[in-house]
Amino acid sequence: QVQLEESGGGLVQAGGSLRLSCAASGSIGSANVMAWYRQAPGKQRELVAAITSGGGTNVANSVKGRFTLSRDKAKNTMYLQMNSLKPEDTAVYYCKTWDDFGSAYWGQGTQVTVSS
Repeated sequence: QVQLEESGGGLVQAGGSLRLSCAASGSIGSANVMAWYRQAPGKQRELVAAITSGGGTNVANSVKGRFTLSRDKAKNTMYLQMNSLKPEDTAVYYCKTWDDFGSAYWGQGTQVTVSS
């Protein structure tokens, strides 16, 4: 089992910044990918960014240049630095990872609200 705990969400004005954290514990995969997804009201959940154990990242075009993904392997923690936030970034942000057997795990989600 893997447990994921997100933090860092909140309310911010457009143009502002937030940093989300996702701390993983339990049977974490040795070569795991960690990812952030988001889901806005009435929309499907979408991939925001993903990072490999080697630090390689993949960032959605909609946030490229504004969001930066990083991880601290020693702390099993992933970070999403979100700058120049827009109202359309408003969503619940979820952390996701996989164990060595390919089972996926989700965090409980953290709300990000960007006011115009």
